[in-house]
Amino acid sequence: MNRVKRLSTELLNRYPDKFNVDFQQNKKKIDEIAKVRSKELRNQIAGYIASYINKQTREQNKKIEQDVDEE
Repeated sequence: MNRVKRLSTELLNRYPDKFNVDFQQNKKKIDEIAKVRSKELRNQIAGYIASYINKQTREQNKKIEQDVDEE
C-alpha cells in the first residue's frame, strides 16, 4: 500500500466523522489534525479521502436502489 493510501486510511479510521466528499474541507481538516509537511502530499491525501468517501456513498446508493427494485 502506498503512502497516500496508508495515511488516508489511518486518518479515516481515527477521525471518520471529520471528512466528507469536499476536497477543500478535507484539506483544512488535515491541517488541523495532522502535521503534513508537504502541500502536495496533503492535497493527495485530501483528494484520496474525498474520492474514497464518494465511492462509498455511490456503493451504498446502489445497494439501496437494488433493495428497492427487488421489493
